[in-house]
Amino acid sequence: MMQAHKVLVIDDEKPTLSMFQLFLKAYGYDVLLAENGLQGLEMFAAERPAIVFTDIKMPGMDGFDVLDRIKAEAPQTEVIVITGHGDMELAVKALNHEATDFINKPIHRSALDAALHRAEERIHAAKADTTGIDSRQENDLHIIEITGHVSAASERELMDAYAGGEPSPKSKILLRFDQNTTINGAGLGVLIQLLSECRKKHQAVAITGITGNFAQIFDMVGITQLAAIAADEQEAKTYLNGECK
Repeated sequence: MMQAHKVLVIDDEKPTLSMFQLFLKAYGYDVLLAENGLQGLEMFAAERPAIVFTDIKMPGMDGFDVLDRIKAEAPQTEVIVITGHGDMELAVKALNHEATDFINKPIHRSALDAALHRAEERIHAAKADTTGIDSRQENDLHIIEITGHVSAASERELMDAYAGGEPSPKSKILLRFDQNTTINGAGLGVLIQLLSECRKKHQAVAITGITGNFAQIFDMVGITQLAAIAADEQEAKTYLNGECK
């Protein structure tokens, strides 16, 4: 794991705070704990942690208020929301509020490990300025590489990458996401716009590289009706070759 950052955890359930403290300290993080949203914001202002976990459903100031305040003050902060098991509607709403990721209760160590790794990778990528959208042609396959954060601001870059390959009506399109890419609500809309354009042109599309969390979101918002979700690039190519025969 990269150089550890300060991590703030905001949750009104003490057992959840204790669990986070145990795991995060074992990873070498400097752990800050807050039992409510107001206390969490005070800690954030004083300590400026790089990563914040916040529960959504809390008495008084809820997680959305916390998320909005932190993002307004420090947009680069990795804010990962904690939702109830399978509560995809809250997860989508959190993405609309600029959350960078989400994790479900009950918290499993493997899910926490993955969320932390993605957050650290995004912090590193932002510092190295390695985010963005690129494209290339591989025989009859047009590959669009997506890294970083996909939002409304990504629309032109994404559509330019799509148009750059001058795809024909029979082209095969592969959207390859970096595993640490995040997508907010507006970004989901941009992606649906692109996929709808592909459907109009009868172009087969496969998506690879997204996490299990975002696979669920893609299914909920209808993206899986417009493109196939593949486990890896080879599976995506196999699907596209079969679709385009």
